[in-house]
Amino acid sequence: MQATEDLKRHVHDFWDEASCGEIQFLDAPDKSGFLEQSRRRYLLEPYIGDFAGFEGSKDLDVLEIGVGLGADHQLFAQAGAVLTGVDLTERAIEHTRNRFAQCGLTSDLRVSDAEALPFADNSFDWVYSWGVLHHSPDTARAVDEVKRVLRTGGLAKVMIYHKYSIVGYMLWLRYALLMLKPWRSLSEIYANYLESPGTKAYTKDEARDLFAEFSDVEISIVLTHGDLLESEAGQRHKGWLLTLARRIWPRRIIRWALPGHGLFMLITAIK
Repeated sequence: MQATEDLKRHVHDFWDEASCGEIQFLDAPDKSGFLEQSRRRYLLEPYIGDFAGFEGSKDLDVLEIGVGLGADHQLFAQAGAVLTGVDLTERAIEHTRNRFAQCGLTSDLRVSDAEALPFADNSFDWVYSWGVLHHSPDTARAVDEVKRVLRTGGLAKVMIYHKYSIVGYMLWLRYALLMLKPWRSLSEIYANYLESPGTKAYTKDEARDLFAEFSDVEISIVLTHGDLLESEAGQRHKGWLLTLARRIWPRRIIRWALPGHGLFMLITAIK
């Protein structure tokens, strides 16, 4: 138990130092900065809109777990959702509150742990979470919480990391093979070198096990700007080797030969 709490504190501290995307995309914490962050986010990840289905959320009770800088949260609000948002860090909640104040939008925003959501059973029509639950020390418990707070027939839309991804292979090459430690597993690599400590990635079968208590589950894999080296590499990775790789990366071949080896696993599940 203490080890889990220690890990959760490390995860909190990592993201409280800089919310996801803050370093790369948020030039200034004002309306123009938030607009530019959104523009660049959806340019790099255009599939978010179709997956999230913002326009279908009007008048629905929607919970977002892990609001980050608030870009997706803003689109739910503008679509007319009755909106609630949580994040593990005070920093993310502050950013999103600032964003919503500047845009004249409203949401019930709270600092909260995804493994122990402060809401009654059957509270929401939709629960949305993009790239968050794999950071939780007990992802299975967080998924159980998603199901608990959903109403019967409610929809969960969750992105978690896919284990067999180009990003994972690149990290293994750098932190296992080139360090003469080829026995290191992909799970160990993700936990130590991708983002916050303990980050996990799942196979499709493992994801289906996580969502086994839902009545219907659809899963798809997306090649990301990270897999294709079309962007900055997050908050931990820089250097000349990465710069060189961006110049020579065989993006066309990867799109043709390895479309199922993207980092993002998009899960749509019905309670």
